[in-house]
Amino acid sequence: MTVNPAPAASLTAQQLDRAVGAVLASAAGDALGSQYEFGPALPDEVTPEFGMGHFGHAVGEWTDDTSMAMPILQVLAAGRTLEQTDALDEIVARWREWSLTAKDVGVQTSGILSRLHTPTADAATALSRQAHRAAGRSAGNGSLMRTGPVALGYLHRSPAELVAAAGRVAQLTHWEDDNVAACAIWCLAMRHGVLTGELDVHGALDEYIAVLRGAEPQGGAGGHDEPEHVRDVAAVEARWRSLIDEALAAGIHPRDFRAHNGWVVRAFQGALAAVAGSRSVTDAVERAVRGGNDTDTVAAIAGALAGAVYGGSAVPSAWRRRLHGWPGIDANELARLAVLAARGGAVDAQG
Repeated sequence: MTVNPAPAASLTAQQLDRAVGAVLASAAGDALGSQYEFGPALPDEVTPEFGMGHFGHAVGEWTDDTSMAMPILQVLAAGRTLEQTDALDEIVARWREWSLTAKDVGVQTSGILSRLHTPTADAATALSRQAHRAAGRSAGNGSLMRTGPVALGYLHRSPAELVAAAGRVAQLTHWEDDNVAACAIWCLAMRHGVLTGELDVHGALDEYIAVLRGAEPQGGAGGHDEPEHVRDVAAVEARWRSLIDEALAAGIHPRDFRAHNGWVVRAFQGALAAVAGSRSVTDAVERAVRGGNDTDTVAAIAGALAGAVYGGSAVPSAWRRRLHGWPGIDANELARLAVLAARGGAVDAQG
């Protein structure tokens, strides 16, 4: 999979539609899955419906998955980059602000944000690393659920730059290597989807491995230890190729990964199975919700990739009309921000 970066101002209408789809379908999956969270897998004949969320989210309201993606999307829509310390600091500060009144915050994320005396990226990353070392693990799915906007901001940048950005944002709260790999591969697959309309996760893995083999360490923001995944690239490639093959196997369904899909690896596999077996955005998101357990998060992750492939125009208008959430915006504003993020903050002739 070799796709040249697209200049921000030269994206086609179809590519912009797919960028919008990545954001809208992710938010829709999040809101649709909310009332089914921690529930059983659903049979194929059940059509998931919007309802009151497990944690009290209103009908059509997105949860922490999309709320945490919002500051990333807004920073990128303003034309800033994730190499800028002040941009990362703003993301962390807005996460901290949101967490104070949020209906639900993931356990791992809450553990970091609640201990932030100074809400900066360096402080968050340091706490993330400390938490990982203390527990010996930190691979919850909270990094992958919010990673979609990163891909939109790097459509016109190199794969190495996208991998670095995805890892940097992941490790603000989730230090473990599996988070870095999952977010990087997902973002590369989304980037390819937006630019070409194709689903190619194996190609995304190939790009990720090429970056690891040819670039400097791609982990957390400056000065941190070299991630272990850089030290044995062959093992990383073999492991993730096997995980992807498992999710793409004939007859596989997200419910096959229901157990432990709060783990970033199983959430990745469940979301990939949802998209790979789908015929539309709606189908992908509904398949993810039917998988059960962490339904809102898996559906949000799946929606980001499905929307990048199928486009925003494929998201049902009935879904768009219902969508809303923190920080008090709706689907129209999500679409506007997605276009700006994809264009590097540049407005079009109509502003």
